[in-house]
Parts: sequence; structure tokens; C-alpha cells
Amino acid sequence: MKKKKDLALTLLHGFGIAIAVMVYGMLPVTVNADNRVFNRIATFPVYLNTDVNLETVAEIIDASKDGKTLVYTDSQTKKLGFVDIKKPDQPKALGAIDVGGEPTSVAVAGRFALVAVNSSPNFIAPSGHLHVVDIQSQTIVATHALAGQPDSVAVSPDERYAAVVIENERDEDLGNGEPPQAPSGLLQIIDLKGKPEDWSIRNVSLDGIAGVFPDDAEPEFVAINEHNIAVVTLQENNHIALIDLATGSIVNHFTAGAVDLHQIDTKEESPALIDLNGSLSGIPREPDGATWISSELFATADEGDLFGGSRGFTVFDTQGNVVFSSGNTLEHEAVRLGHYPDDRSKNKGNEPENIAFAEFGDERFLFVASERSSVIFVYKLKGSSNTPTLLQTLPAGVGPEGVKAIPKRNLLVSASENDSREDLYRSVITIYRLESGRPAYPTVTSANRADGTPIPWGALSGFALHPREDKKLYSIHDSFYQQSRIYVMDIHKKPAVIVDEIVLKDDGQTVNLDAEGIAVSATGDGSFWIASEGAGSVDELSRPVANLNVLVHVAPDGSVIETITLPDAVNAKQRRFGFEGVASVIEGGSEVLYVAFQRPWVDDPEPNNTDDGGKVRIGRYDRARGEWMFAYYPLDVRQSPNGGWVGLSEITTLDQGRFVVIERDNQSNTDARIKRVYAFSVSDMVFRPEGESFDTLRKTLIRDLLPDLKATGGMVLEKIESLAVTRTGDLLFANDNDGVIDSNGETQLIRIKGVFRPSSGQGHRFDHRGRDND
Repeated sequence: MKKKKDLALTLLHGFGIAIAVMVYGMLPVTVNADNRVFNRIATFPVYLNTDVNLETVAEIIDASKDGKTLVYTDSQTKKLGFVDIKKPDQPKALGAIDVGGEPTSVAVAGRFALVAVNSSPNFIAPSGHLHVVDIQSQTIVATHALAGQPDSVAVSPDERYAAVVIENERDEDLGNGEPPQAPSGLLQIIDLKGKPEDWSIRNVSLDGIAGVFPDDAEPEFVAINEHNIAVVTLQENNHIALIDLATGSIVNHFTAGAVDLHQIDTKEESPALIDLNGSLSGIPREPDGATWISSELFATADEGDLFGGSRGFTVFDTQGNVVFSSGNTLEHEAVRLGHYPDDRSKNKGNEPENIAFAEFGDERFLFVASERSSVIFVYKLKGSSNTPTLLQTLPAGVGPEGVKAIPKRNLLVSASENDSREDLYRSVITIYRLESGRPAYPTVTSANRADGTPIPWGALSGFALHPREDKKLYSIHDSFYQQSRIYVMDIHKKPAVIVDEIVLKDDGQTVNLDAEGIAVSATGDGSFWIASEGAGSVDELSRPVANLNVLVHVAPDGSVIETITLPDAVNAKQRRFGFEGVASVIEGGSEVLYVAFQRPWVDDPEPNNTDDGGKVRIGRYDRARGEWMFAYYPLDVRQSPNGGWVGLSEITTLDQGRFVVIERDNQSNTDARIKRVYAFSVSDMVFRPEGESFDTLRKTLIRDLLPDLKATGGMVLEKIESLAVTRTGDLLFANDNDGVIDSNGETQLIRIKGVFRPSSGQGHRFDHRGRDND
């Protein structure tokens, strides 16, 4: 067949609108006519089936027929894992069994789990086997040798057949890493008749059908419809084959075609910059995962490999016609939600890897797993045309690959394969439930710029409320992104909406700060103060001082007015954990700035990690006198089983003479122990200049944030870095998502209502309500 080329932007012209381009200040259209959405209810770290210190993987996942037991492949430990979800919001470890190689896929047939296992000694002698595992007893009841290295297994809806893709993947380090490399791959059909040990296997050659590498099929994924027709993706060949499992014959095959993409980011900068002004032409889809929507329609996740990756998904009919192409909309949605992986801009962007279809009652859904943005895009299919329309986007673990819907229990699960305790993320299984109400995620989104593209954002590192408008919140990003800017956020909307951006400029040129704190000037002139953290330490040869800590005074339009540095004697003690927040107050008729340092500097009291957490500086700068003074803040002793440190991440004004700070450890997930808000008063304190002995502040616990973070259904996030208190006493806090590097990209902006109440005495604006986590 002739190679097809169809414009991805036909989405906006011919096949219906999945994400409509709206005017500035509005959000994309989503559909929720039935008022049911998916919300995350639990997250299961898969190391619970092995050991906390082991690297583990949850890659492909399926469920028992009653939907109460999950089975997943763990290629890292060469095991098949089991999870009890009788109570889906309280998943329990059921253990894991050895499978004698690298499990690459699993599918359930009756009471059995069919596990494809790669046992190849090398690329030129691929081998594998299929274990048949009794789910309840967790025992292998039969094993079948396969024709090579398996990559995907599927079971037909009537459980008459199983199909196994034998990929026989290439050696990417051989030559230019491209096919052809013998041996070629194929499809194996297993007739599930009789006892598992009696099942028979038939081979289907896929050679000669693709035009790119006809002698090296290298199939990737298989899915089966109700008529026992299998769709097989040949990713590197950018080809798709349809196979009748009853006869083993290829009933059709065609190219997956190519797309043109516009208004996407195609460059990778350092520091990062999300720039949606790029275009790509004639990009092969190179699909990975596939799913049937009906007997005539199927969808593919167009991940890309050698030459392509359309950054979206496609719906085809069985004649090879494109019925729907998502165009640039997944890229834009990832940007809008702060989940865009800028370090993948030159490659495949958000990289959708897998896709699943399911019917929940009379509602039909498509679930698209984005490997690099670590989200699940949820689409509803409406009408006879089956046009996908975006419903919502769900947070997943880092690198979701497996997706399984369990309609009989109103559940959806995803398996995320990336795991690194050292880098503070774990491989997890995420459980979602379809329920009435509103989506709990996202908590922050962005409006469109004038050109119709979403305002890019991420790595939020500080909050400051407008002094008179509680609905207006200012935020900043840290040094992960260049061209520093202030985000203007409407927090009366749910989710909160970034409606504008103020780009910082010095003499007309953009500036690159490590902005870690922001305050609206207490003078009332509408200006801002930004705390920019320095880089490097005087006592680390491998990380010498590259930048100093500075306070930057910024006009309402983003122009830099002035910068303030620490005294030379203090800079001589710099460590790379410096300014983390700034607050502006009026004392004695003039403006005074308070800054929080993150961790002790040279000669400051160090923690002993037993009963003394050490002390960190709170700096006080009197603008009228141009004078720095300091006091110490006592840190909590670290408690994490993974070690690490404890420090400050934010400071904000509570009322006259009182401040609140975030104190946290640098741990996440089940290793996190300290995410707390403390208050302290400076009214009876004496701040002293460098060279004198500093007094120590007295702190009061306001709230332990761990229960609030756990209540989101996800793993505890590490960098809680932004904090604000509204005029009515609500507490707002959020995490820094690290620009989606070693992170699932999740941003949780959480409002705790009524933490403080208006005060009637002592000149204070607020009293703490005196109860924690109510």
C-alpha cells in the first residue's frame, strides 16, 4: 500500500476537537456530561513485594477475573508480582515469584496469568518461554518454549487464543543501531484448548510486509478484538498488521503513516526553556501500544523509535484509514499541567507509550499513558463517530507503561517502571476509581497565551499573595528554567489557573535567577522581592562558589530595580544551601526583609543527627540602614530511614512580628518523615551582626503536612517549597516538581482551610486554632 501522510492538525479541521484552542485566560474544553471522573485512591510501591533497598519495576499489569488481584511484571528482579486490591484504597503486598528470566508482559486467561519471559543470552540467539501461573496459588503449572525474545502477550476476549509478539529486538550498539539484524521477529498464536500443558503454538511470519525493513519485522505489541483479529504494531517499521488468529493469516497490513506537527517544542536548552514555536514535518508515527475500540476501529500510542514519534495517538479503521489524530494536543496538555519534559524536546516529547480502551457501563474511555510526562490522559468516546474528547489527566508514577481498566469494579490501574531510591522516586502501581464529582488533579493549570498555546510552567519554588486580593497568588520557578518570571495565579478557580506571566528583565534583557522565594513589597508600591539562591560552597572543592545569594527588587512590570547581597564576611561562609524564602514587613516606618537560609553555613551549629538538628540562619535586612543582622532557627533532627538532611524551604509573614516557615527533609515516598509548618516571633528577639553570637528563635508547630500529602492518594512528594497564608487564615502550600526530571512531574497545591483565625489581641492578625491536622 502507498505510504500515507496526514496532517495531525486535521484534528482541528475534520475529525472533531479534542482540545479546543481558546482565547487567552480560558481553559481547554473538556467533557464531563455524566459527572463521573477518575480519581487516584491509592499508590502501591512495588518494593513492598521484595525489599526497600532493591531496585524494582512494575511494567505490564493485568488483573484476575474478579478484579481483586493484580499481577505485574518486574524485569529488574525477574519476578512476577501480586497485589491484593480487595480494598482498592488499601492495596496489600502478596509477594512475587521467580520466572527464570526477564518478564516482558503478562495477560490473564481464566485463573491463570500468562507470563512472557525473555531468556536470551544475546541478541543473535534470542530465546524465551511462556509460563502459565495459577494466580491464587502463585505456582507455575506449565511452561512453553517460545521462538525467540517475547515482548507482548494478549488473550482474546473469549479466551480461545493467546498471541505472543516475538520481537527479537536489535542491538542498538551494533553499527548504526538500525535494522535489519537477524533473526527477524514473528507472532506466535497459542490455542488455549485443554490443560495448559497441552496448549499448542502456531507461528505467523511477518517478513516481507513492511516497506522500511521488510526482512526484520521486529513487532512490538499485540491486542485482540472480539472477532479474534489481532492488531500487531511493527514499531521500527512504522507498520501495522491485522491477523486472523483462527487461521493464522494476515488479513490486512498498512503503514502507520506520518504526521506534521506545529506549535511544539523541538529544542533542548540548558537551563530549560519550553518554547512552543517549533514544527516537524513528515514524522513517522512508529506506534507502540495498541487497543481495540470496536471490531472496526483500533487506537495506537505513537511513541516513536528510530525515526519518528508523533507525540500523540491515532485511531485507525481496519482498512488503514486515519479516523482521528491527536496532533499536538498531548504536548500542549502536558505543558498546561506543568508535566512537560523539556529534556525530551529534541526526541519524542511526552512520548505516549501505551493505550487502553474500556467501557464502564455505557461510558467509553481511552487511556493514554505518557512515559515522559508521567500521566494518563483520559478520553471519552462520544457518538457514532467515536471521536475522542479529553476528559481529564491523571498523575502516575515515573514512566507509566502498563494500563489496565477494571470496569466491573469502577477501577483503573497503571504500572510505572522507573525506580531509584537514591533519586527519591519509586516504581509504583497507581489505583484510580471512577466516581461522581470533580477531578482531584490537576491542582494547577495554565491559560493560553495570545497565540493559543498554554503558558509553560513548572518547578514552582515560592508563593506570595496579593495584599488585597486573596484570589491572586504570585509564584516563581527556580533555576531549572531560564528567563526567570513571576506567574500570576487565580486561586479562586479549581484547579488554580496561571493567567499571566511577568518576565524579569534587567536593562531590557531576560535574567536567569535561582528564584527560591518571593514577597510582595510591604511598601504597597506593587513591587516584588525575589530571593535568588547562590550556587556552590566555599568548603566543597567539587562545587566551588559560582553565584552568590542575592535579593532582587523587581518592579510590577518585571524590571529589575536593585539587587542586595550579603556582607563579604557572610559570603565567605557560603554553602550551596542558601536563600529559600523572603518576607517583607514594615518596622518603625521602613521596609525590613527577612530571609530563610536552607541549611547551616560554615561555622553555624551543625546537626549531630541524634538529638540535635543543628541551626540555620534567619537573615534580617533593614533597607533604611543597609544593614544585615541574623538569628538562628533550630532545625528538627532528621528521622528518615534513608538518611538525608533537614532544612528550611520558605518563609512568609503571618502578622506583625510573626512568620511561618516550611521545615522539611529531602526525602520522599515512604522515606519522608518531616514536612512541617512552624511559626516563630521576632518581637522579643535581638538580631545580631556577623561576628557576634546569634540568639536562637523559639518555634511552634503549626501543622504536620504529611497527612495532607498522603491524602492525595499518591506518594509523599519531596520538595514542599511554597507557602502562603490568606487573609482569612487558610494555609496554602505546594511542591516543586523539579521540571519533571527524576520526578513524576506532579504539582500538588493544597489549601488547608481555617488553620488560623482572626486574633482579637496583642496586635496580631491571627491566632493558631490550636489543633493539628483536623
